[in-house]
Amino acid sequence: MEKYNNTTYAILGILTTGCKSGYDIKQLMDRSLSHFWKISYGQIYPTLKQLTESELVTVTTTTQDGKPDRKEYDLTSKGREALEKWLTQPIEQTPVERNEVLLKLFFGRHQPTDKTLAQLEDYKQKLEERLQTYTSIEQAIRTNYETDPDAQYWLFTLDYGKRTTAAAIDWCDATIKAI
Repeated sequence: MEKYNNTTYAILGILTTGCKSGYDIKQLMDRSLSHFWKISYGQIYPTLKQLTESELVTVTTTTQDGKPDRKEYDLTSKGREALEKWLTQPIEQTPVERNEVLLKLFFGRHQPTDKTLAQLEDYKQKLEERLQTYTSIEQAIRTNYETDPDAQYWLFTLDYGKRTTAAAIDWCDATIKAI
């Protein structure tokens, strides 16, 4: 079976949630997955085309009055098999975070201490806002998707985000205190 990149599998997975159009896929990405996986429109449509050509999805085109035709995508059994096979494979690599704050802090000796502290305070504030966002998302999932069989898995990934964000806030406090 042909091997695809992780973005391809992300789109296959999104198609299992009821999203059918490129627009729907992007909306779900922006609401949910963008906290840990980003996909642009520039990736979505070529990937959908590739998935169609590989017969992992089918496409149905619907004519709309006064609007461009709407293309809706559905997983084929071959697409579901490819997703399931990918899901069962071992993780290939531990993710490496690109973090501007850490990069600047690494070279922090070369700027005034008050600037370093201001950057850390700003970063901490952004993290606290992110944690609030995660809490809101959690409440929305628990309220609106209580019976959805995917909900517990969404909450697992959300818990990871909440925990790592809380740890980063603690790190900010300790680093600010140490400086």
